[in-house]
Amino acid sequence: MLELGQLVAGPYCGTILGYFGAEVIKIEPLAGDPLRTWRELDDDGTSPWFRSVGRNKRSVALNLKSEEARNVVRRLVATSDVLIENFKPGTMEKWGLGPDDLRATNPSLVYTRISGYGQTGPLSSKPGFASACEAFGGFRHVNGFADRPSVSATHLSICLSICPFIYLSVYLSIHPSIHPCV
Repeated sequence: MLELGQLVAGPYCGTILGYFGAEVIKIEPLAGDPLRTWRELDDDGTSPWFRSVGRNKRSVALNLKSEEARNVVRRLVATSDVLIENFKPGTMEKWGLGPDDLRATNPSLVYTRISGYGQTGPLSSKPGFASACEAFGGFRHVNGFADRPSVSATHLSICLSICPFIYLSVYLSIHPSIHPCV
């Protein structure tokens, strides 16, 4: 499985799939996933967030703006079952790594995308972070107390909500003979 994403949503899904036995190859920018140095840092300069979301993976640092790096991704796709990405919509297509591009290399690739506001529509070009999407969708409004500002139960709330569906979708794509509703 290839994970091309940064921060929380895509990498969290990759971690969950790793728990279930997937061999996850994380593609990071040359400076590393920004989550490595997000917020509080351990004594060695690594964020506990990255220790949590970056486990169960092998990492490869690539500059995806370079054609050579994109060719490395294409070679990895040839032997992968699944790709998860959480870039802003259109980014992967701009790099020639969209679903249509990569299915030419691997027709059975399960291409999974996560974005704040979907791949199409009026807000699709906006970056989506959990707190903004929770507020926009009303999730923050229904959490907390009426006499105080809204709160978030966790910054992973959206990830915790979508990851089981992504895992199930990926699993059923790879094992189509299983019918969980029958």
